[in-house]
Amino acid sequence: MSSSLKNIQLPKSRAYRTGSEYEPYGFFLEGLVNSTQFNFLLGYFSSSAINILALGFAKFISNGGNVRLIINQFLSTPDKDAILEGQRLQQEDLINKQIDLKNLASDLSDRGQHFFKCLAYLIAKNRIEIVCITPKEGIGISHFKSGIFSDGINLLYFKGSCNFTASGLISNLEELEVKESWDTDRDRIAIKEYCDYFDNLFFRKADFVDYLPIKDTTETIKECFGENDLDKLLKDEQNLIEKYLTDGSYNRRTRNILHVLKEEIVNYQNAPKFPFSEGPRQYQKEAYESWVANDFKGIFAMATGTGKTITALNCLLNEYYKTGFYQAIILVPTNDLQLQWVKEIGKFNIKNPILVSIDANWKQQLSKLTTLFEFGGNKSFIVISTYVSFARLPLQNFLKYIPKETLFIADEAHNIASPKVLEVLSDTLFNKRIGLSATPKRIYDDEGTEAMEEFFMNKPPYTYTFTMEEAIAKGILCQYEYFPHIVQLTEEEFDNYKDITLKLLKFFDSETKKFKNADAATQLLMKRKRIIHKAVNKLTTFKKIIKDEFKKRGELKYSFVYVPEGIDQNSLDEENIIQQYNQAIMQTNDSIRVASFTGETDDRSFILDSFEKGRIDVLTAMKCLDEGVDIPRAELAIFCSSTGNPRQFIQRRGRILRQHIDKKFAVIHDLVVIPKLDFNKDKSATFAMEHSQVENELRRVADFSFMARNQYDALNMVKDVCNYYDINLFEIKA
Repeated sequence: MSSSLKNIQLPKSRAYRTGSEYEPYGFFLEGLVNSTQFNFLLGYFSSSAINILALGFAKFISNGGNVRLIINQFLSTPDKDAILEGQRLQQEDLINKQIDLKNLASDLSDRGQHFFKCLAYLIAKNRIEIVCITPKEGIGISHFKSGIFSDGINLLYFKGSCNFTASGLISNLEELEVKESWDTDRDRIAIKEYCDYFDNLFFRKADFVDYLPIKDTTETIKECFGENDLDKLLKDEQNLIEKYLTDGSYNRRTRNILHVLKEEIVNYQNAPKFPFSEGPRQYQKEAYESWVANDFKGIFAMATGTGKTITALNCLLNEYYKTGFYQAIILVPTNDLQLQWVKEIGKFNIKNPILVSIDANWKQQLSKLTTLFEFGGNKSFIVISTYVSFARLPLQNFLKYIPKETLFIADEAHNIASPKVLEVLSDTLFNKRIGLSATPKRIYDDEGTEAMEEFFMNKPPYTYTFTMEEAIAKGILCQYEYFPHIVQLTEEEFDNYKDITLKLLKFFDSETKKFKNADAATQLLMKRKRIIHKAVNKLTTFKKIIKDEFKKRGELKYSFVYVPEGIDQNSLDEENIIQQYNQAIMQTNDSIRVASFTGETDDRSFILDSFEKGRIDVLTAMKCLDEGVDIPRAELAIFCSSTGNPRQFIQRRGRILRQHIDKKFAVIHDLVVIPKLDFNKDKSATFAMEHSQVENELRRVADFSFMARNQYDALNMVKDVCNYYDINLFEIKA
């Protein structure tokens, strides 16, 4: 049941009285549970009342609750006696009493502790504002006893004879009158007048009161009671309710209210919810709104590290809020990403996903699910599959029976246009679709890009776009320093490179800018690319970078290295390359611990966890860290792989730019291979094709440099190469 003040069964007389069925305490309890904001204009705010108002406070917070308090002052203990003897005290002495929170904290009951932990939570989240007032020139005391509960639509006003104290709420014979905004015009006018009066006081416009400082009090509350987790506060509240339901202090109706509150806490704990108390970021809200406006279809072109997964799941959560159940099919490139999605949906309190292929009994699970749908049932479910499994007949047979309103999410959505997936895509008739990718366009595959965009019914600038520049500017991704290192081919490598380039010239059509014999040209291009990837001077430059970084840092913790790729697609070849680089790292210092992260690595989750916790200093990889693997703790990256593929270098940079509480900024070293710089010789016949290769490398340099903290230094490091090959980085920036 959603929080609404209309849920409260008010007495016909609209009066709460001590000893009657409708106790004043029951009103405050129900008001808290069913509202999202309360404004209290109070006299005494007694620490003894804390024990009474503790229950329901955490549930109020879980509603997204915010508080505005206007009070006279926090009274020192024993404040109950002070209040009871208030008539005999000099008014100015009472006003000057301030609470000793540090001593009070040790004396509070479990309910008192719970109340102040909730208060500290609201203070830490900037969801409470407190104004302290006293009559002008200290004559008299602030003695209000009124307030407003709000659920965002409805308002419930109260005014009573009872002080906001334990004795006022329980012990004394008290009376409380209420008005609701959904009743008569007279009540609506009275509530409007009260709200205006409250705002006049709250915003310090009233000239009939003095305002007392409150900052020290709120800071002390945070210091004494710390930052608390909402789930723990709710659990504590549940335990308190169970404990105090047995003490016989409440009448039947109030006990029923407590039972309902306990049930609502349990339901809240079990229900899907956004994983962070502050809710979705603004851009994630905008993405959802744009997706809805585009008929629940579209591509989210969001920079790596900006929370594409969270953004998509927020869309699913919003649909759940409408229907009361969630249904989703999620496609990912790898098994590793399946498991990572399991973690992410777990944060949303979504449990028991069906993992196609990973779960041994996934077919049985889907069989039960689809049988339910055949008979018109409805049920929440999540199915997570790789693209490979999605394209196969077993899963396709089940998908025919899945409701068409199921949300279809394609992670790294460019994969959806692979030939095997395209074969079955026309049968995928789910009405709600989200494609996620930092780089949606398929390189050298315009037809595939067009097919992907057609499936999501979306074209650039796409349903939602969130660039890396925006993410860095808004602090979603961390800033970075970028250091390109020019690596030249050796004489022998350059001679081989030149020979291959001369052969390529025979196939090159200068008018069409394409090769006449594509197959023969491809073979030659692969040979030439192999020379670039395996350039001997790469390892030499890499060793120097590692030594310099170790000398500067005193360690190499939280570093990862993209080693040159094995062009032969030979696992032994790749293993040898990685071992070369691992050896170079370990030779730098005996204390450095290094591990490889490859397709052959058995326990990848254990390795990533060890890296995150600093038990492994350096990770080396080829392509396995390209898509979706989350390593926010990484601080230093060295790119040795010479990729000109924008998808690869954009995603790789995204791996290093994820925010972490202990990371100030990231550092990226990039090995940039060029054939040869020889200012003393005329440019050779192969210069034009050398120019093409160098421009391809420098396109990455341009993209990285223009967003770096050290932009001008980075650009200056490649100035000579740009001049030699007459390349303008501003023009070639991706």
